[in-house]
Amino acid sequence: MAKGLATYDESQIQHLEALEHIRLRTGMYIGRKGDGSQYEDGIYILLKEVIDNAVDEFMMGFGKRVVIKLNYASGEVSVRDYGRGIPLGKVIDCVSQINTGGKYNDAVFQCSVGMNGVGTKAVNALSERFTVRSQREGKFVEATFMRGQLVDQREGESKERNGTYISFLPDATIFPKFAFREEHVQRRLRMYAYLNAGLTLDLNGESFCSENGLLDLINAEAAMEQLYEPLHARVKVEGLSFVQFEVAFTHTNHMGEDTYSFVNGQYTNDGGTHLTAFKEGFLKGVQEFSKKRYEGEIARDGIVAAIAVRLQEPVFESQTKNKLGNPEIRAELVAEVRKVVENELHRHPEAAERLLNKVEETRKLREDMKGLRKMVQERAKQSAVRVEELVDCKQHLDKAKGKGEETMIFLVEGKSAGGTVATARDTQTQAVFKLRGKPLNVCDLKRDAIYKNKEFYDLVKTLGIEQTPDTLRYGKVVLATDADVDGLHIRNLLITFFLRFFDHIIRDGRLFILETPLFRVRNAKQSFYCYTDDEREAAIKTCGAKAEITRFKGLGEINAKEFKDFIGEGIRLTPVNIHNDVYVQETLRFFMGANTSERRQYILDNLVVDNTDV
Repeated sequence: MAKGLATYDESQIQHLEALEHIRLRTGMYIGRKGDGSQYEDGIYILLKEVIDNAVDEFMMGFGKRVVIKLNYASGEVSVRDYGRGIPLGKVIDCVSQINTGGKYNDAVFQCSVGMNGVGTKAVNALSERFTVRSQREGKFVEATFMRGQLVDQREGESKERNGTYISFLPDATIFPKFAFREEHVQRRLRMYAYLNAGLTLDLNGESFCSENGLLDLINAEAAMEQLYEPLHARVKVEGLSFVQFEVAFTHTNHMGEDTYSFVNGQYTNDGGTHLTAFKEGFLKGVQEFSKKRYEGEIARDGIVAAIAVRLQEPVFESQTKNKLGNPEIRAELVAEVRKVVENELHRHPEAAERLLNKVEETRKLREDMKGLRKMVQERAKQSAVRVEELVDCKQHLDKAKGKGEETMIFLVEGKSAGGTVATARDTQTQAVFKLRGKPLNVCDLKRDAIYKNKEFYDLVKTLGIEQTPDTLRYGKVVLATDADVDGLHIRNLLITFFLRFFDHIIRDGRLFILETPLFRVRNAKQSFYCYTDDEREAAIKTCGAKAEITRFKGLGEINAKEFKDFIGEGIRLTPVNIHNDVYVQETLRFFMGANTSERRQYILDNLVVDNTDV
């Protein structure tokens, strides 16, 4: 017997009740736990499971409004729908007994998201407090649970409208230090609205609704950058393995693909069979229309698209329903998408012309880049052994396995600061890439600039994103530049680089700015590190008249022992966020492009003159 192992006999065999199993093996039911900083963290899956039920009611024709109240301070959430309400005699069973629910009955629920009878049970089990109340025909039943255990129930007469109310507070022992982020919640609600035209979701008084479904989604995501008016079609079919599908698409000058996929009103952010079928069907539609044999990556480069399907028996690859796995729909869906794309291009000749112009431009660019292959291969050989500017960490991001989210790489200005950070960092999870002065401004350059510039090529190779941003090697990319004019310029040039070529990294919430102290205020007994003028003034008052004040200009001026505190548990990171800026490329070109005279005039026209007497 191996040393240290207990005897394996009957006494070691355990039986867990269903809710106990959910608490012990949380990942099986909600995926990653997280702390709320990422879109796919567990607390958002809990919210999704409850809203899914409300959306299912809407899809069956009951209840056009869902009211969500979220206390961002405490983390408590409530969801009220105006559907049929859970049958009163089964309220407690439906939220506490695994494999219990109405979604198994096609006569009651058709094309539902919740198929396994697990969703709200998982929410119940993983909540510190969980309350459910069903209103039906003038009566109600209410039950309250603590960590999945029933603690109170009551019933009686009610004048409220039919429907279901659920409130829950995620269990802090399962989700330590969790916090809902408003942008993640709002994004989920927008997705629900786009997929369910006519449904209104009310979040703390703010309404999310859509009249045009996926067309609204494409207009919002492509914003002012679309090359042609989005093409859109919603088709009902008979005799196929799905009953309805909807597609919408346009092109932009961005690189890469942005394709959103949905099943029965559920956003499948990991795609699946329907997404693969859309990509193949889209390519075939373009080929049939143009009578040319384009490659898929060329035809879809710059696309912003969405595909939604409704089918009676969706098979998801996990309880979180992020990826569809119904292989039987693929061939039929490919054929249907091909017909729709070809028909839409014939119906909209101006849009078709612009689409084909875009595809031809991409094809020509790819041809031109073939001439760079030899140089790229030489670069790769030089960098294959080691990137000199990189001081790597031992762990790396692996999104497929849900590992390495805590890893980060600091993009540091110069060797001096790089040496400080490299000495102070956590060698397990923190890497350093040392920049050599000011990087190239790539605002008006093409993608081949990455391969021609050694520093950017080494950076791309270090990050692991040569082919796609999906292979990023670090959970966070952190810009760590000096707090002076040059440092801010370098920061802007780096943000321009990511916006121009790898905006997915920003949209995924992985690009950050490291906030470092501007001042140190100390006396003989204590020291304070201050990030703002207000913090400095407060520290001076505390230290008294003999306070010594040091202004940090560069990161290299802070010794490694001090710096260790600034990139440890108390690290201050400001996310680079573009979710709310629909004019981001236009803004980027104005402030970082070659229009120097226009920009100078703008600055002169908007100068604020301080006439205060000195």
